Amino acid sequence: MAKSTRSKVIEYVEPIGARVLVRKDEPKRTTKGGIALPDQAEIPTITGRIVAISTQIENDEDFPLRQYDKILFHPKEAIPVDFETDNQLFVVPVEDVVAVFRRETGSKASKSDED
Repeated sequence: MAKSTRSKVIEYVEPIGARVLVRKDEPKRTTKGGIALPDQAEIPTITGRIVAISTQIENDEDFPLRQYDKILFHPKEAIPVDFETDNQLFVVPVEDVVAVFRRETGSKASKSDED
């Protein structure tokens, strides 16, 4: 009996043009102050982590985005990717990335304290 020599195919999504692939964070239904938001409440911006960056953006110094950055993005032009059962992936135009969350390192903080 001959064994099948089929290789395993791995699918992935690669954004093209001025876009990034983002895994959306779970929506928060409670504010920091403890106010519960109704399910119908529309939140105009969403946070998520960058999964992949298009080559165009990766080589563009005007967009300091890196894989795994946590970002805030406007979802209006975000395109959902029907790739997973619990679809949390979106292709987002870089123009809709509103902010990148950064942490200040200790060396930067201490240097600014010296000035």
